[in-house]
Amino acid sequence: MLKPGRVRALGAMSGTSLDGVDAAVIDTDGETVFGFGATGFLPYTPAQQAVLRGALGKWPDQDVAEAAEVVETLHAQLLSRFDGVDLVGFHGQTLAHDPAGRGTHQVGDGAVLAEVLGLPVVWDFRSADVQLGGQGAPLAPFYHFALARWIGAEAPLAFLNLGGVGNLTWIDPSRPTPEAEGALLAFDTGPANAPLDDLMRARRGVGRDEDGALAASGTADEAEVAAFLTSSYFFKMPPKSLDRNDFAGLSDVVAGMPDADAAATLVACAADAVARGMEHCPVPPARVLVTGGGRRNRAMMARLAAGLACPVDPVEAVGLDGDMLEAQAFAFLAVRVARGLPTSCPGTTGVRASVGGGVVSRPGAAALGGTSPMAPRLTGS
Repeated sequence: MLKPGRVRALGAMSGTSLDGVDAAVIDTDGETVFGFGATGFLPYTPAQQAVLRGALGKWPDQDVAEAAEVVETLHAQLLSRFDGVDLVGFHGQTLAHDPAGRGTHQVGDGAVLAEVLGLPVVWDFRSADVQLGGQGAPLAPFYHFALARWIGAEAPLAFLNLGGVGNLTWIDPSRPTPEAEGALLAFDTGPANAPLDDLMRARRGVGRDEDGALAASGTADEAEVAAFLTSSYFFKMPPKSLDRNDFAGLSDVVAGMPDADAAATLVACAADAVARGMEHCPVPPARVLVTGGGRRNRAMMARLAAGLACPVDPVEAVGLDGDMLEAQAFAFLAVRVARGLPTSCPGTTGVRASVGGGVVSRPGAAALGGTSPMAPRLTGS
């Protein structure tokens, strides 16, 4: 059993950029953030990245054993460096996401990590939400709500995560809880870094456009950007979510462009998708706080600032760590799962009522029957 009150939770995140594993400790009771602890990052080697890329799009009934071993090994190496921790939140690596079809698939076994670390591990965060009609993503909004309280926000604001895919959380911090009606609206805005990273890898043999320098030197093809925004996805009402490769066709759109113009066009598509998504917010946010790798792309941030009618700042402007926020989110959600609190609601994933799910694996549980699935818990009508 998890001790009552404040605990030290360690969260880990391996995102769609496939660059490595982030880990971060927070001090929380699952409702309030009291402080932040140690952080760490361990990169995937090129060989490990190749294994993971080869597994993208695969489902559990396909051969993903090598990818699972890569994910579990790197997580174990990084997470074992932390001490004084009460439990771990392990997201795993998303290989496929199709909530309207086959569901969602994150590779990596939390029971393996529980044995290696000697700690309870909370994992498989998304499946219960999908099983109950939700999109299974995004899941960070409940943590964003807690952070809005931590920074003392009074007016509605938005957190924008620019990872491989972009996702937006609109927050009304005056509401009593994240699952309260009107407290949150969240959805994937469109592609973010993934198309640009793929372009840089294919054309220049590097993993990213460092600081957005290449994109900043180019000129976006505005006609192609406008055509991109006619995709049916942008006309769907939230909740809605994307797989990393849902807009893979963008690589064909920029295929004939010079490198700099191709990069600038992909950045413009990502930023303008965010601006289009803002139309769904109940009221315009007073501020947008940007997390994820995209906040370091100066071309992306400039395009966002030009397209949005409010200040756009990296989360560091309010004392947060944009590199570790996703890992912190799964530490926070792990505590909520362990305490039976919801982790998603209609406003964040479209699930029919507030729900908490997940799997809690404890050291030595294999001898007692293996992992312990947390039965999905619905609240509300």
